[in-house]
Amino acid sequence: MPDFDAAPRPLTVAGLFAGIGGVELGLQRAGLRTLLLCEWWEPAQAVLRHHFSDVPLHDDVQTLESLPEVDVVTAGFPCTDLSQAGRTAGIHGAASGMVKHLFELLEDASPRWVVIENVRNMLVLDRGKAMEYLVWEFERLGYRWAYRLVDSRFTGVPQRRQRVILVASQTDDPRGVLFADDEGELPDHQYRENAYGFYWTEGNTGLGWAKDALPTLKGGSALGIPSPPALWIRGAATGRAIVTPAITDAEVLQGFPRGWTEPALLHGRAGNRWKLVGNAVTVGVAEWVGRRLIQPGQPVETGQLILSEGMRWPTAAWGDAEQRWEVTDLSLWPERQEYQHLLDVVDADSVPPLSLRATTGFYNRLMKSRLRYEGDFALALKSHAEHMLEHAA
Repeated sequence: MPDFDAAPRPLTVAGLFAGIGGVELGLQRAGLRTLLLCEWWEPAQAVLRHHFSDVPLHDDVQTLESLPEVDVVTAGFPCTDLSQAGRTAGIHGAASGMVKHLFELLEDASPRWVVIENVRNMLVLDRGKAMEYLVWEFERLGYRWAYRLVDSRFTGVPQRRQRVILVASQTDDPRGVLFADDEGELPDHQYRENAYGFYWTEGNTGLGWAKDALPTLKGGSALGIPSPPALWIRGAATGRAIVTPAITDAEVLQGFPRGWTEPALLHGRAGNRWKLVGNAVTVGVAEWVGRRLIQPGQPVETGQLILSEGMRWPTAAWGDAEQRWEVTDLSLWPERQEYQHLLDVVDADSVPPLSLRATTGFYNRLMKSRLRYEGDFALALKSHAEHMLEHAA
């Protein structure tokens, strides 16, 4: 006799390109269970072994012979060749091209869902060749696919991080996962005006300016984040107004508990932790996807246009082997979870000041540029550089 009181079996997961487990932690919080992880880099492996000690860990997707019988396969494959901060070699570059092994494994597997995450730039790089490759492969294997660009701030973290989430299925409609929610961005007046994030490595053509948030944490460099952010704390004392976040702040900005990447210290330099966090998937984004994988909803009604060959990939679309549709009127904010203000995450009294060299270089580039910026910001930078020079003497 069937047990009608038994709880439904949780969806199971195989995580490829697992990194430090941002996807898997988010799916776990949504109620899914991971049965396999695959990750090649030793510092990331150390993090996974510590936090997912009961999950088998395979060390190389190139030697993974088959997938276990699972409901969900995830693949946040390397963005190194796709991102603006990376090599932009394209989808067939040495790193990002590893995604081909996902499709090889799917030849002999039938998960209910496949979930991919990567950078916004792949929508436009090489006229969208990366997206064309991904959706063509899914169509070849008989999958219907949908994708949506989302901003991690919708999960409540003060990090303006835009990522493409692609969901595909041979049996279900992925539109019910990605297009069932839409709240729109938090109104501007609900952001605080006491802290602003920026990229101190820029200043010629951009600032990466973010109100009450940091710009995207980035990875991809063997030495750590190639473009680490800084923040301006309006009204702070000279010497404390231009600062950089701590690695534990970065972990929180990605939705992890503080100290999540400490096990990586067993393998290599401390800067590896920045790379690990910068490459991770925001935990809250994966949790939202996980909840919708368990219970897809009714897609938001939006205007739809047939995608024309050669056009730029939009911020949301869906299709299969017979048709492709652009989805309009969807924001980058499917939900609005309670927002953590930047200075509620970053302890302004304990984080280090931006160095004299970094401040001076950024300020000089900014003064030569035609960028628009607040006058108070420029004054704060100038005062900070003078303060750092005085105390370096």
